[in-house]
Amino acid sequence: MALIPVVAATTARLTVLPPIVPFRCTSRRRSSVLASLSSPPEVVDWVEATSSFFEQDTRPIMLFDGVCNLCNGGVKFVRDNDRQRRIRFEALQSEAGKNLLRRSGRAPDDISSVVLVEQNRSYIKSEAVLKIMEYIDLPFPQLAFFLHFVPLFIRDFVYENVADNRYAVFGRSESCEI
Repeated sequence: MALIPVVAATTARLTVLPPIVPFRCTSRRRSSVLASLSSPPEVVDWVEATSSFFEQDTRPIMLFDGVCNLCNGGVKFVRDNDRQRRIRFEALQSEAGKNLLRRSGRAPDDISSVVLVEQNRSYIKSEAVLKIMEYIDLPFPQLAFFLHFVPLFIRDFVYENVADNRYAVFGRSESCEI
């Protein structure tokens, strides 16, 4: 095999770099490790894996940060204003919450946003808040309707600023209070 030198052009002159030598693995052990690393990981269909959450009860599930005082207050507010009990609740930190996060296409340890999981769709950040408002009692569905006219990037900007500072402003608890 012939080695071809590589020429690199810089601003004013040409430089000859050492030739590129292809790597050959001669050890069986190394090749078996490389082979085992290259096998594809098992793919889990999280919609299918979490379908049991909606078999008996089709109500949406609100995922929230269980140790955040602001989030716990939000859950209490939603429960108080949801007289028909249209929403279920689950902490993001629970196993069910982590699986529902995966179903929503999010990392299982991502507690940066409230998530509303419906049977066929999930909502995050300000979209989740507005969708939750549509489920609870008057006047919140009407307020959500008007807030939809605010552009998403502005709503999410406000949401992210509150979410990023929620522990500093509202504090956190040792465990989920709900």
